Amino acid sequence: MPSQQDVLHSVFVTGLKNAHGVEHQALGLIDRQLDHLANYPEVADMLRQHRGETEQQIQRLEEILSGFNESPSALKDLGLSLSGNMAALAHVFAPDEILKNSFANFAFENFEAAAYKSLITLADAGSFVSATPLLQTSLREEQAMAAWIDENNASLTMKYVERRAAGETASH
Repeated sequence: MPSQQDVLHSVFVTGLKNAHGVEHQALGLIDRQLDHLANYPEVADMLRQHRGETEQQIQRLEEILSGFNESPSALKDLGLSLSGNMAALAHVFAPDEILKNSFANFAFENFEAAAYKSLITLADAGSFVSATPLLQTSLREEQAMAAWIDENNASLTMKYVERRAAGETASH
């Protein structure tokens, strides 16, 4: 029977690999959206900034995994990256693409924040102390992005309505 420490270690490493895959999914989501934001430069700017943060989050996760002599799951990364691309493409033809993507982004950022909170709990419980500050940095970035999306929801919605009412391209 495995010890609690063994289980903590196993669950933590699996969680790190899952988070790595999710961050690759995030890159796919961001990249597909950036191609469709000509009328929403403020959203594009924020997504570009968060894309850089996401790349750093991937590096942090790889650093932590390396400390356990583990590597990310290429298959998981590929699968989640493809699903991220498919999710973003699903909204391309919707007349309210910008709104649907914004809602999905808000949910996704909160999902990522929850995953980082869980990883921090595991790191603390397992005394994997070198991982905690790296995970906390990523958590703060995810929470900041979710907050930005939340704070800009009303203005984005109204900009969409105003563009539609003016007969302009409003979806992206």
